[in-house]
Amino acid sequence: MFGYPAMVLSLIATAFLSFGLWVHHMFATNIPELGKSFFTAASLMIAIPSAIQIFCWISTLWTGKLNLRVPLLFVLAFFFILVMGGMTGIMVASVPLDLQVHDTYFVVAHLHYVLLGGAVFPLFGAFFYWFPKFAGRMLDERLGKWQFWLFFIAFNVTFFPMHLLGLEGMPRRVWTYPHGLGWDGMNLTATIGAYAIALSVLLFIVNVVKSLRSDERAAADPWGAGTLEWSVPSPPPPHNFDAIPVVHGRDPLWEPSAQPAFVAGLAADAREVLVTSVLDAQPDHRPLFPTPSIWPLASAVATTILFIGSIFTPWAIVWASLPVAVAMIGWFWPDRAENRLAVARERRP
Repeated sequence: MFGYPAMVLSLIATAFLSFGLWVHHMFATNIPELGKSFFTAASLMIAIPSAIQIFCWISTLWTGKLNLRVPLLFVLAFFFILVMGGMTGIMVASVPLDLQVHDTYFVVAHLHYVLLGGAVFPLFGAFFYWFPKFAGRMLDERLGKWQFWLFFIAFNVTFFPMHLLGLEGMPRRVWTYPHGLGWDGMNLTATIGAYAIALSVLLFIVNVVKSLRSDERAAADPWGAGTLEWSVPSPPPPHNFDAIPVVHGRDPLWEPSAQPAFVAGLAADAREVLVTSVLDAQPDHRPLFPTPSIWPLASAVATTILFIGSIFTPWAIVWASLPVAVAMIGWFWPDRAENRLAVARERRP
């Protein structure tokens, strides 16, 4: 990743500024003008860390060697769609313009460019990328490209005309409109695009079902990736790693080291795990993990019943607290076998 520290700081800044811009959804309400100015400033300022992230992503691609398979296609579309949504977001951050386009299809278009561009496109790319790891099979590349291009084109056919419809005054949350207002053509175009989006999702489902029924198995690392999940078979075994690996960087599979490749010294007859210090990752202690138990599940079920029941009657808090207490006591009650094992570990040299 190019500019990794800048990426991290910009993500933190984005999260911080997000606490002070949500009122831009309420500019049409009776909010003091001075208050609107502060939220306008925050809504505009968030474009700065967002732009830093985009520039870091572009620089990462520029300095790398691109492999234009389906996951990267969705990532590239994510950049394009998110920038479009961000530009209209700067527009609606202005109070005078927001008052004009509020509750019109311009806001619908902006929302979907940010929502689908910022979440759905990268989620599709991530699904294609990690599907061989958790399913043990590759998704079909040709079907994936068909789905991508159909989804990308249909998305823009659906939501780009809504910008123009909103600027022409077409209100949202109205199920039909009188004929002759000048919205018919673009509204029909958006409807056709919406059906095309549904068709692209259907292609995706067909691809998943077809791949799951295939006999061809995926390799452990079909992408030549650099992170640890790709160092084990696909799908991974229940215990993940035969031995805990030692990590020396953000891309451990790309960074050979002369140091030992695996953690040594853990007990073979107990569920030990190594805990390191926070800053320099030096070995700190070896806690003993508990054995499998039904009590955590019982605690979760009892707590769920308590909260759902409290919606209907306050007495649910009283009566449902009893099974919660029983489950928690059973969960944390000392086990003699585990105690003996822990004492034996303490005496071990």
